Amino acid sequence: MFTYLTAGESHGMQLTTIIKKVPSGLWLTAEMINQQLTRRQQGYGRGGRMEIEKDRIEITSGIRHGRTIGSPISMQIKNRDWENWQEKMSVEPLDFGCNREEMTNPRPGHADLVGGIKYNTYDLRDILERASARETAARTAVGAVCRQFLREFGIQIWSHVVQIGDLTSPNWTQLTTEQISVNLDDPGEVKEYFALVERSPLRCGSPEQQAKMIQLIDNWQLAGDSVGGVFEVIVTGLPIGLGSYVHWNERLDGKLAQALVSVQGMKAVEFGLGFGGSGLPGSLVHDQIYYAEQDTIGGYFYRTTNGAGGLEGGMTTGEPLIIRVGMKPIPTLMKPLHSVDIVTKEEVYASKERADVCAVPAASVVGEGVVAIELAQAFAAKFGGDSMTEIRGAYEKYLEYVRQY
Repeated sequence: MFTYLTAGESHGMQLTTIIKKVPSGLWLTAEMINQQLTRRQQGYGRGGRMEIEKDRIEITSGIRHGRTIGSPISMQIKNRDWENWQEKMSVEPLDFGCNREEMTNPRPGHADLVGGIKYNTYDLRDILERASARETAARTAVGAVCRQFLREFGIQIWSHVVQIGDLTSPNWTQLTTEQISVNLDDPGEVKEYFALVERSPLRCGSPEQQAKMIQLIDNWQLAGDSVGGVFEVIVTGLPIGLGSYVHWNERLDGKLAQALVSVQGMKAVEFGLGFGGSGLPGSLVHDQIYYAEQDTIGGYFYRTTNGAGGLEGGMTTGEPLIIRVGMKPIPTLMKPLHSVDIVTKEEVYASKERADVCAVPAASVVGEGVVAIELAQAFAAKFGGDSMTEIRGAYEKYLEYVRQY
């Protein structure tokens, strides 16, 4: 369930996506999806393209009167900039004598050169148009559908930026274990913290560090450079047992890592303590297990730490899922890097495309989306049915079983 396909080029007519096997009875409106598309377009350091595109979803099938009906959901996002690219991106052959304006100067760090060689083309626009992160608008739309599905079962997905360039702000573990500002046991405090993040132009929860990060972005932009960073995705309300240890390709940590690294520009993923846990003794890494009696029908297992980041053996532990993702700087620079013309083989500078200076805040929203997709697929695999009523019944029975375990 919730498998999907995206299609479309960065400057083509539109982005299209189709989601298969969505259960019937899920409350879903275009505005729910548009909220996530708007979040994706925001953030300090975004480029001129975001001033042109005002992404809005058009749902063309699978929903009737605000509820899914069980058939595939098809959606499209029009590219407003298409008006300026109709000749360059024309589906039909150009008239004789028209200039294709071929791009032959590959950009280091982009798919241009390798993609051109792989797909046997000397016009690298064939490559960059699909390789562009513009595609993530479609994945954000799919993620919005999956997010709404997960909300029905009390699962919430959050994100914040914890590093820009070489400047850092407190991550989720620091915020909760050191009690800097958030009490994990108080949902109100969690929501208040992320409300602060939503108001931040960098999606950063530290106003002091945010001011320094903005200055860094400005300074690097003046130098013709771009800026990367790290964001963190946190998921609360997950049950024990999503994913599986039985087969390597069913391990949820592997699926989440693949989905996140597949987002354009992402280069690193870690869960919980991540690399930091590699230098600690096991007694400080592994989360000890406790049990609390709750009522006459059972209780619950819990941990006082979450070094595993909510995953053990490729399965959710019931603790918050904590994932950090590293994004490289945007490969298109206003001060271009050295390259080679693929036709003449002469030394040149890389082509310049309109691009962001820093897209880490936007990437955090995309990260939420792809995490939502993987979790919805895992949830449906365990509790799946054809309707929300059927899935909800299976889930409630499972929770009762866990309490009695």
